[in-house]
Amino acid sequence: MSYFKHESAFVDEPCEIGEGTRIWHFCHIQRGAKIGRHCVFGQNCNVANDVVIGDNVKVQNNVSLYTGAVVEDDVFLGPSCVLTNVTNPRSQVNRHSLYEKTLLKRGCTIGANATIVCGVTVGRYAFVAAGAVVARDVPDYALIVGVPARRAGWMSRHGHRLAFDASGSAACPESGLRYKLEGGGVRCLDLDEEAPLPEALRTGERSYDAFKGAGHTRGGGGEK
Repeated sequence: MSYFKHESAFVDEPCEIGEGTRIWHFCHIQRGAKIGRHCVFGQNCNVANDVVIGDNVKVQNNVSLYTGAVVEDDVFLGPSCVLTNVTNPRSQVNRHSLYEKTLLKRGCTIGANATIVCGVTVGRYAFVAAGAVVARDVPDYALIVGVPARRAGWMSRHGHRLAFDASGSAACPESGLRYKLEGGGVRCLDLDEEAPLPEALRTGERSYDAFKGAGHTRGGGGEK
């Protein structure tokens, strides 16, 4: 077995689990699930039938991913965040054939206790703050807060709020990567959105508080 499974976890067959993935206490991976390499599932997680998860995804404690969820590479799911798969659930009405797709695109963060209503796409490197309720699509790099969720700014790949100047340019205070605001969205000038981070940028060396003053918003979750 090329992945680690705690003795209290259940993995149904058939399913696909990539090399180096770790599945911790009381998790349940259901049949048909596809999980990539080097993922981590904290305590008490559930991955339902036919869910698709990419590489290097971090799923914190008490998260359930229901049928219809597609999670791309490098996504972070904070403790007890919620995804749904039916917009109008009723106990008396069977809608098992009508599960709706929810797409979490590469590198996005879903904060602790946030809710993602089904049918939504969360864009690349978007940052959904703790406790937010998201009921509409989220653009790449957007910072989303509140109930109902609204865009409150833009975030870098390293999770720092971007302060754009009059020309629509900004730089991440941690990585130095440059960003451009144009056409109502944000793109990185130095690194393609589908490219992995260079090795030298993959380890944080300063705390979040060390970057205060750049308009930060708290919103992630504990990392296992």
